[in-house]
Amino acid sequence: MKATGVVRRIDDLGRIVIPKEIRKTLRIKEGDPLEIFTDREGQVILKKYSPIGELSEFATEYAETLAKTTGHIACITDKDTVIAVSGGSKKEFLEQSISKDLERIIDDKEVYISKENNDVSVPITQADNTRIQNSQVVYPIISDGDAIGSVILISKDTTTKMTDIEKKVAQSAASFLGAQMEL
Repeated sequence: MKATGVVRRIDDLGRIVIPKEIRKTLRIKEGDPLEIFTDREGQVILKKYSPIGELSEFATEYAETLAKTTGHIACITDKDTVIAVSGGSKKEFLEQSISKDLERIIDDKEVYISKENNDVSVPITQADNTRIQNSQVVYPIISDGDAIGSVILISKDTTTKMTDIEKKVAQSAASFLGAQMEL
């Protein structure tokens, strides 16, 4: 664990304020759910809760199926990180923080299709500063009316254009994953 040097007192209602700098660094916004853990040494650990993260093993299998079926790179994200990838570099995507652009698309519950919207792909991770020319489909995963992640298909070359089939596959995957979270 990393010490921050910040000390906060618990108020009379048992609340503690997480400093703004830490919330900003960890991308914790008002209303975000946090999981609370304790360990044997008496430490309290707060972790940003990811409902779709509970399905990470299932999401990995689903991404593998999407990649095999479409021949494209398949990524599944929650609202913060890429939780599953298949057909492409796991090192490049897996467990990487998503880009601000992708986060906005998810929050806005927007369907994004490159080469249809503006001819460039949205960066998937924060580490990806470039907008690649490969075709791409991004569908938000909606559960109980809330956007909780996304399903992304990325072509492996710049000449491929996503068809209605890829759009429907990504939409079906996002709908299925969202429905699984509601069970």
